[in-house]
Amino acid sequence: MFTFRGKAGRLAENMKRAWGYCRRNGPAAAGTAIAERLLEQREDYVYCPPGEEERSRQRLAAGEWENPPLFSVAVPAYETEEPFLKDLLDCMQDQTWPFWELIIADGSGSDRIARAVEGRREKRIRYVKLAENRGIAENTNEAVRLARGEYIGLLDHDDLLTPDALYRMAHALREKRRQGIDPVFLYSDEDKCDRDKKNFFAPHRKPDFNLDLLLSNNYICHFLMMEAGLLGELMLRPGYDGAQDYDLVLRAAGKALDEGREDVCVHVYGVLYHWRCHSASTASNPGSKNYAYEAGKRALEDFAASRGWKVKVSHTRHLGFYRTEFGPELFRQREDVGALAWPLPSRGGKLVSGIYDRRDGGVRMRYAGLWKGFSGRFHRAALAQDVEAADIRSMQVRPEWEEAFQKALFDLRSGGEPAEISLEFCAKIRERGQRILWDPCRRDGYVEDHRDNPEL
Repeated sequence: MFTFRGKAGRLAENMKRAWGYCRRNGPAAAGTAIAERLLEQREDYVYCPPGEEERSRQRLAAGEWENPPLFSVAVPAYETEEPFLKDLLDCMQDQTWPFWELIIADGSGSDRIARAVEGRREKRIRYVKLAENRGIAENTNEAVRLARGEYIGLLDHDDLLTPDALYRMAHALREKRRQGIDPVFLYSDEDKCDRDKKNFFAPHRKPDFNLDLLLSNNYICHFLMMEAGLLGELMLRPGYDGAQDYDLVLRAAGKALDEGREDVCVHVYGVLYHWRCHSASTASNPGSKNYAYEAGKRALEDFAASRGWKVKVSHTRHLGFYRTEFGPELFRQREDVGALAWPLPSRGGKLVSGIYDRRDGGVRMRYAGLWKGFSGRFHRAALAQDVEAADIRSMQVRPEWEEAFQKALFDLRSGGEPAEISLEFCAKIRERGQRILWDPCRRDGYVEDHRDNPEL
């Protein structure tokens, strides 16, 4: 249960966010958004850290590894509040994976961080005092340049890693290498916590690598660890401060795509990162860093240009979420897309997405049943994304798939089951290494304005 202080704080934050949303999108859209928040089913979430027995097991297992990888964690710090700084140092020293180094690049004018580090007497904590505060990207780069690990993780100075974060990353890395995969980066699920670490909420259980979802939102975010050589090559670009991690992930993903190996972008399941909410944080108040959303838009535009795509990138109603439009040249610009799908006509004011997922031995339709105007958890129902299968009744295909597509439609008209026929057809596309791109802003083959679309 939340404390009274926690409830009051969350209420104030939500009211602030609702007012900002209303100013940007109008009262009708704001009313719909508020209704969705009130009606959505709350997840009974409790973060359970690994118990002492499990922590001991992990420490023992780590000690038995041959050639264990060293992980560097880079933190750009600036006048970090003392409680946050203590929590940061504690969470690193509590790691069950012992082979790490923490590099703090301090752009503060005061010496509070230096004194705290000296008081720890921990050789794995490395501290550098910067001559000036040059912004989050350049400050982070200073830490990256000092890193000696095989992989480098990025941690904000007011957030936290779970005790098993680095161990779980190491375990995932070893498993992938056994499969012949050398990850370019690994990322975990995350949640949010309040200022005092008493309440944990809003777990973000992320999908595996999904290019078109990444073109809609930086769902990867925290906790990100990148291969040191690649990070040293890319570095963070100061022109994208506020969205420097988004820009970095996009460019790293581009490297993987160039090699045709999306499996090197590795999702590590489980919450390993606590994103702390307080008055100045984006987690608590998305409107507190509007410049970050403009930087995210520029990062997407730059990524598209680097791949020779001619696109239009625009903000959606939701801060930090974007629409990347390819127009009628989608199939010409992107040979990786085999089919473009969009929602089936709504029924009774509810979404019929047409996305089919195999789950629990059956087939379910993702997002189906959302009320008109709702966007779903993390606004996923309003974002373009790659899917396993979509209904062929609301689909366009590449010219080379047209004959097979028409046959599938004929089978459907002959009494076939839509889900089965759609799954079979889409499987053929994916077996060729192509994507099924689902675009929620299309209706019957034409594009509706995603900011004013009453279906979203």
